[in-house]
Amino acid sequence: MTTESLNIAVAQLNLKVGDVRGNVDRVIAAAIEARDTHRADLVMFPELTLTGYPPEDLLLRPGLEQAVSMGLARLCRAISGIDVVLGYPRSSVGGRRNVAGLIRDGEIVMEVAKHNLPNYAVFDEKRYFDAGETGAGVVEVNGIEVGLTVCEDIWFEGPARHCAAQGAELILNINASPFHAGKRERREAEVAKRIAESGLPVVYGNLVGGQDELVFDGESFAMNAEGEVVMRAPAFEEGLYTVRFEQGRLQAASVCEPLPRLASIYRALVLGTRDYVCKTGFSGTVLGLSGGIDSALVLTIAVDALGAENVHAVLMPSRYTADISVSDALAEAEMLDVAHDIVPIEGPFKAFLDVLEPVFQGAEADITEENLQARSRGVILMAISNKQGRMLLTTGNKSEMSVGYATLYGDMNGGYAPLKDCPKLLVYALARYRNAISPAIPERVITRPPSAELRPDQTDQDSLPPYDVLDAILERYIERDYSVTDIIADGFDEADVRRIARLVDINEYKRRQAPPGVRISERAFGRDRRYPIASGYSHVDPARGGHY
Repeated sequence: MTTESLNIAVAQLNLKVGDVRGNVDRVIAAAIEARDTHRADLVMFPELTLTGYPPEDLLLRPGLEQAVSMGLARLCRAISGIDVVLGYPRSSVGGRRNVAGLIRDGEIVMEVAKHNLPNYAVFDEKRYFDAGETGAGVVEVNGIEVGLTVCEDIWFEGPARHCAAQGAELILNINASPFHAGKRERREAEVAKRIAESGLPVVYGNLVGGQDELVFDGESFAMNAEGEVVMRAPAFEEGLYTVRFEQGRLQAASVCEPLPRLASIYRALVLGTRDYVCKTGFSGTVLGLSGGIDSALVLTIAVDALGAENVHAVLMPSRYTADISVSDALAEAEMLDVAHDIVPIEGPFKAFLDVLEPVFQGAEADITEENLQARSRGVILMAISNKQGRMLLTTGNKSEMSVGYATLYGDMNGGYAPLKDCPKLLVYALARYRNAISPAIPERVITRPPSAELRPDQTDQDSLPPYDVLDAILERYIERDYSVTDIIADGFDEADVRRIARLVDINEYKRRQAPPGVRISERAFGRDRRYPIASGYSHVDPARGGHY
């Protein structure tokens, strides 16, 4: 066993996809800080550091490849006195690979290509990369044999065992592992399996930050040969976090306590919203504030993400809006010190009705008139967004989007949807969680029956089952892929189940036109769940001898 020691710094950074120059600047600054302030011998950065993750079809552009080559050359010139492990794409005669490279005093001394390319859920790496042979490599650092692996390769047995067979004493694994609720526990459990199989301790460095729908939570960690976490970085925070390998063991370092479930989800929503708005170059946000729970929570997320001074709330009462909705919305804006305006929609709504009267003559009023109200609001909000240069946030939740309880070109208008992957019951839980930190949402908004207020005395439950029933059916149908028959067997009303399944299926066309939003589950709409819009599929129902 070696008697040498190795001080390792994990750079948990928020990088920007495609900004190779800016990402190189971040790497240089962090490496110098790790060397000079933390006295680190080695600093490790996330997967695909130079391009950001996921770069998607940017990888197909020759200009990106050139920028990466120039960035690597600049890193080699700028950093000395500390070993640097980082990720980048590498093209050669054998194809393009997702690699981890080790730079030492101006030279790339080793590269390891990722072997297990994920091609499920939000991942599509086989579209862009060719697999490396083993997914592992071993290099000497400070007299210690160190194994290098990339992200998914620590989830499979082969690369870790290969490191052990090549004489490694320690594995460094660089990652861009996106968040969903419960992901930290799963990561640590998988790494513990590799440790048990290989006998090698692991330092797991992860990306942090938001990228479109994805949020990366960081929570980098180090786990000793007994499978115990001896270092854990905080969730959703950038920084340099150090751990020491000495006398063949990872030494105890700072272990940040993991966040509870609701806290981690709320932090993901805030970070995802902040990074999407800021990385797309907007000066702030605008949203419609109805006095309901969804818009109240989105307002709170926006304020926590960007500051009250960068958020503008717009109240748009109609002939059906209750007085308490207006007063509750005003209370929300004032509680959070948000600038707000009241823009009634009666004028544009009546103008639409007047213009359409000859076309609609003889037809009874129906959902068309309800949608006209939502679309009047959508036009107003988009006009304000255009004039102010602020991104419009939509306020719909996953329960509504699942069953199409939203209006195209109305309340679905906008650039980002913070609650897109949050079922209604989770919205309520998050509101109570946030209020426990400081007052943000009036209690009446949480306890009052939800309503779109598009006709007299309307409530959501007029046309939908109670949300505890609806969310339970949707969770089984969307996230667990249960059959209709299986959901009914779980004790749910057959008519409700069949109706909800049909609504989910026929409203795919709406979801395709919805803005992106923060992914917090393993089956978010968009990247995770991909269904055809035009489809002749019908549900097999063995109990009825066929389809329905």
